[in-house]
Amino acid sequence: MRIHGSLVEVAGLGVLLLGGSGIGKSEAALELVRRGYLFVADDVVLIKADEDGQPCGSSPELVRHYMELRGIGIIHIPSLFGEEAVLTSARIRLAVNLQKWGSGEVDRIGLEQRKQDVAGFEIPALNLPVAPGRNLATLIEVGVRNYKLQQDGSSSARDLDERIREQLRRGRQ
Repeated sequence: MRIHGSLVEVAGLGVLLLGGSGIGKSEAALELVRRGYLFVADDVVLIKADEDGQPCGSSPELVRHYMELRGIGIIHIPSLFGEEAVLTSARIRLAVNLQKWGSGEVDRIGLEQRKQDVAGFEIPALNLPVAPGRNLATLIEVGVRNYKLQQDGSSSARDLDERIREQLRRGRQ
């Protein structure tokens, strides 16, 4: 299945960047590549099940490793950053929805893990509001790192929630 988005591998996880046209998917992907993460696809992401039945994304061969940047035009990632900056495909482990500030629901605490259907696969997801001055690449990177901690059983939000509840219990005694 083809979807509109960008795909990068961040800290070993395939991250699918989704959102409307012009929201900043390509620019966020480019900044992540500049930081040393790996580029897979821009604009069109092909998604299919890998050998383990997990969602895997790639780029159509014709446009593989090319990116469109408004105001600059078409760029070729390996020519700018080297062959080591790209992958042919990546297993999609997290979807990041970029959305205009104030246009949708965003998580402010992080106690619940949201999932969404992408090409028939249930994928953990984050919604990130986009506004001038926000560093999307940093937010995506932190979101990925936080997701990895959660997968290892650690949750900053849950830890703080427990601390607050304990403080409230002590206050009642």
